[in-house]
Amino acid sequence: METLYRRRWLALAAVLIAEIMDLLDATIVGVAAPSIERDLGGGSTTIQWVAAGYTLAYAVGLVTGARLGDLLGRRRVFLAGLAGFVVTSALCGLATTPGMLIAFRVLQGLCGAVLIPQGFGIVRAAFPPAELGKAFGAFGPAIGLSAVAGPIVAGALVAGDVAGLGWRAVFLVNVPIGLAGLALAWAVLPGSRAENVPGGVRSLDLGGMLLVGLGLAAAVVPLVQGRELGWPAWAVALPVAAVPLLALFGGHQVRRARTGRPPLVEPALFRIRAFTGGTVVGLVFFAGMTGLVLVLGLYLQLELGFGPLQAGLTQAPWAFGVAAGSVLGAGVLAPRLGRGAIQLGAAVMTVGVLGVLATLGFAPVTGWTLAPALVVCGVGMGVLLAPFFDIVLAGVDGPLVGSASGVLNAVQQLGAAVGVATLGTMWFQVAAGAGMTAGFRVVLVAVAVTTVLAGALTVLLPRRAAAPEETPEAAAETAPA
Repeated sequence: METLYRRRWLALAAVLIAEIMDLLDATIVGVAAPSIERDLGGGSTTIQWVAAGYTLAYAVGLVTGARLGDLLGRRRVFLAGLAGFVVTSALCGLATTPGMLIAFRVLQGLCGAVLIPQGFGIVRAAFPPAELGKAFGAFGPAIGLSAVAGPIVAGALVAGDVAGLGWRAVFLVNVPIGLAGLALAWAVLPGSRAENVPGGVRSLDLGGMLLVGLGLAAAVVPLVQGRELGWPAWAVALPVAAVPLLALFGGHQVRRARTGRPPLVEPALFRIRAFTGGTVVGLVFFAGMTGLVLVLGLYLQLELGFGPLQAGLTQAPWAFGVAAGSVLGAGVLAPRLGRGAIQLGAAVMTVGVLGVLATLGFAPVTGWTLAPALVVCGVGMGVLLAPFFDIVLAGVDGPLVGSASGVLNAVQQLGAAVGVATLGTMWFQVAAGAGMTAGFRVVLVAVAVTTVLAGALTVLLPRRAAAPEETPEAAAETAPA
């Protein structure tokens, strides 16, 4: 145990490599999509599905992936998920039709769903309580930087045309990075025993998996496919049906918990104020942020005529802003303001988004004219994310960490899928009638609204990261026999 404890920062590095790979793959499509479309064919719906197929599969699989870590041990499941992610990344890079690429992206998302939720539990096991705040604090900047660095990396790889690979390099680059991360994880991750769950893997909640999968698919699929098909009746009915399906899932989880059978999602989580508020804030924020990353990359290439590298580099000021905001947020603002740092970050990011909207009034729009507003966007985003995961997860008790990490990541990816589907559809719909610039203006207004809403919803969070609350399960474990 002492050797593993000394390696805790290396263990955190292995977990963050996986997080970074996942976020890069979730945001590369905005820059790589035009090249993919020229090479493989397909229309705007294909572009959306290459992005949304990954995030939707990821969101659907996360709660199950988290539970597998509890049942089989987080180290073992992390390594299996990372190996699968490497293989499916290679398959994406070798795809020869739009259908193949979308199918492999779905498989890649499922592997990510097995991999990513183990990270929070691994970190929780490797670090002493006094250092958990610093460890969790690293997730926000890593996630923020990865989200906005994705387009820059994609632009460089597509434009560089390494070995004639073109867009395929954005997926194949995961192979060497993933193998290096796999070797590091194998060497340094602490071992974790599976929970003593009656029935083991046989107790996995298949009914819950079906209900949550159907509910999430019903909510997102029509948003992507409906516009191209002229909004048939089923595209309107399915999102309505998603509500009772997800309500049935919630009731099913409560019943399983009451009867002593392990649920996919522990109902006790939602009695923890920080966690419940964090899921709401995360859903709203990541929907706006991820949708903006997609549409900005498409707008720069399809309307302004930028090449992939130029489109990626145009977003570099955003990444620099996230880096600066993360340092400022983690080192100065979060310790002093707590929840107020998230609110301040949301306000600053909103100013940046409105600055991009104002910049569209200049002629011509260039990377230089967009840079100041994108820097402000990034600073706000970095400040917002710096304390977010610490505040949300600090109050979660050890036995609930696996379920909590799965749900929080699922909400983040569900928000991304909804953002890609909704804002992508909004942009294509308006662009078809009023032009791409008009469509981008509408998207920017929508993102400003979601960012303001995310900042307002932080009132659901505690003012500062709290010590873990004692849940009924924890109390039962410590009660005298």
